[in-house]
Amino acid sequence: MKKRSIDFGSKRIEYSLMFNHRKTLGIAVTPEMEVVVKAPSGAPIEKIDFLVRKRAAWILRQKDFFLGFYPKQPQKRFIGGETHLYLGKQYRLKVLSGRTESVKLRGKYFEVTCSKARSAKGLMSEWYLFHAEWKFQEIVEECLSYFKKVNFDSKDVEIREMSKRWGSCTARGRIILNLQLIRAPRGCIEYVVIHELCHLTHRNHNKNFVDLQTRIMPDWAIWKDRLERLLA
Repeated sequence: MKKRSIDFGSKRIEYSLMFNHRKTLGIAVTPEMEVVVKAPSGAPIEKIDFLVRKRAAWILRQKDFFLGFYPKQPQKRFIGGETHLYLGKQYRLKVLSGRTESVKLRGKYFEVTCSKARSAKGLMSEWYLFHAEWKFQEIVEECLSYFKKVNFDSKDVEIREMSKRWGSCTARGRIILNLQLIRAPRGCIEYVVIHELCHLTHRNHNKNFVDLQTRIMPDWAIWKDRLERLLA
């Protein structure tokens, strides 16, 4: 596999080039925003670069699409006065000392009581995970009602900390959701869930996939944009 790049206006597109026994050139953009080009054995490099440049606008659109699934929230220090999100709403953090550890929402505040053995960060992480487990499950079950042909079981939902994706779907039909989504509004979570459920019918981001996603959630682009802006 060779690494190459082409210039398209002010943009530079890097791609991985593979040669194999095929008749036509194939270009794919992975969810990790890597561009993979598969070319017929012996194809001239100049022709390959020309065809990649010809598809450059499409490549950049695909990369922008996947970019929306990259969490960009800055690192938190978990100290008093910080703001933290839950379902799209901001709460200011109060850190207290005590023997009984707890995390509570009181009005406009996250009130975290820590012992010497536990940090506010650890307690908040547990609180977010607990609430994500039942909230995501509730949303998935509601979204499933829009899909008639999807054979999906609630146990096939997994929550993870992911640095590069809001969600993903395995070849076996398991949906993985980023824990950080619990900070976003419900509509944003529904968008990610519906997006991944659509993948159980259409694996690729082709026209059929987009048509299905739009039919189920006509305003998906609005929630995608809000998710990008809220957690940027």
